[in-house]
Amino acid sequence: MTSGKAKIIPALRYKDAKAAIDWLCTALGFEQHLLVEGENGSIDHAQLVLDNCMVMLGSMRTDAYGQYFSTPDHMGGINTQAPYIVLEQIEAHYEKAVAEKAEIILPLKEEQYGGKSYSCRDPEGHIWNFGSYDPWEQPKP
Repeated sequence: MTSGKAKIIPALRYKDAKAAIDWLCTALGFEQHLLVEGENGSIDHAQLVLDNCMVMLGSMRTDAYGQYFSTPDHMGGINTQAPYIVLEQIEAHYEKAVAEKAEIILPLKEEQYGGKSYSCRDPEGHIWNFGSYDPWEQPKP
């Protein structure tokens, strides 16, 4: 990677995207990069950043693309994907998430392959993984 920015960006849908954005910024430290509001208070598209990582999200819709999405809460809590975000200050990030009452599903721990990681669930059931292990920095076999 030459630019230092990820070339794959997770995209999620939320029933209440505005509330999700507020929670992600407050509890997990994301910042708004772009916000495109739609009709009736919906979010057509949002980009949030944390360090050099980005996620995109929007409100649930029943359009041609949106018909293929559901929320984990609607699926009985099941997730089919979960972003992993590399952070240098993982302990401080974890402490903030705990202080903000994030639902921690796997507490901060040392990983056998290196670094530390933890997992939490947002208010609509999406799982978020954060860790200090950076696979880009590991030597190739």
